[in-house]
Amino acid sequence: MGTTSDDRGRRQLSDEAAAHVRGLIMSGKLTPGSTVRPETVGQALSISTTPAREALQALRVEGFLELVPRRGFQVAPLTGQDIRDLFRVQALIAGELAARAAASPASADLAELEALHHELIAAARRNDHALLEEKNHAFHRHINKMAGSRKIIWALSLITRYVPRQFYSTIPGWPQATVDDHEELLNGIRTGDSEKTRAAMVSHIVHAGELLATHFDERVSKAAPVDDLTSA
Repeated sequence: MGTTSDDRGRRQLSDEAAAHVRGLIMSGKLTPGSTVRPETVGQALSISTTPAREALQALRVEGFLELVPRRGFQVAPLTGQDIRDLFRVQALIAGELAARAAASPASADLAELEALHHELIAAARRNDHALLEEKNHAFHRHINKMAGSRKIIWALSLITRYVPRQFYSTIPGWPQATVDDHEELLNGIRTGDSEKTRAAMVSHIVHAGELLATHFDERVSKAAPVDDLTSA
């Protein structure tokens, strides 16, 4: 029996709910030990309980949540060092893609990156966090596309799903770090220097991971576990 449109729609809602809760956990808004109920996830996102529960089950498989008898889903232990480790792995893979992208950049690709960078700078100046995140994602996605390696991009996607881009722009220092670090990346690509570009990408992602990890540790140290998503 084939997959129906209802099944696909529910799966999409479940994926969106999982990404939302994952972001709350990684940003420290939901601290380790906090209870997460499918009913409140559904209410927060205006979806039914079924895809919300499926999202929490998926997060349990990923290790973000634990299912505690008689207490339901709770946020699993997570530390700033865990976040640094995830970003370090991401940096190594993204660095390889960046090095390949810099090997022989087409003029059209370089022009696209320059345009995205200028749009990103403008969004940062206006404190438009949503647009900043959008342009940052597009900038990295285009570099990965330039690398021309579907398998490495696939491997990167497995890691980045654990490092959601939501909430980055609200972290102190992140917007300016993004603007500055991207300039270093562009310099490497402009000159066709693969190793310089690799080093710039690794440094950029490790830097972002440090900012997020520091923010996470500070937030968790000041907060007690919440007993419901609505308290986050």
